[in-house]
Amino acid sequence: MKFDGRKASRVRMDNRQPVNLMGSDGTWRRSCVLLDISNTGAKIEVEGSLDVLSAKEFFMLLSSTGLAYRRCELVWIDGTTAGVHFIQANGKKTQTTATDRGAHKST
Repeated sequence: MKFDGRKASRVRMDNRQPVNLMGSDGTWRRSCVLLDISNTGAKIEVEGSLDVLSAKEFFMLLSSTGLAYRRCELVWIDGTTAGVHFIQANGKKTQTTATDRGAHKST
């Protein structure tokens, strides 16, 4: 489903979908809730302190075992809500357009 003028189709979570953020070096972990997701990024609600997000780059663990994950880069923070872009295996961010970057709170 497309909303907020986004080019990439996003899926809003009807139920609270718990996920974890983990530092690239594995030294920290933070619980959060997935609010919406697309091929290029996600919007999350972070539980607890946001100070660890100053790392800019981290992993989003989509499963309790950590076998399903995405490498992420922080795009924005607004209170306890944050937007992330997914980084491809080759180290590049997934492609977005000006329209994708334009709607601040839907990343």
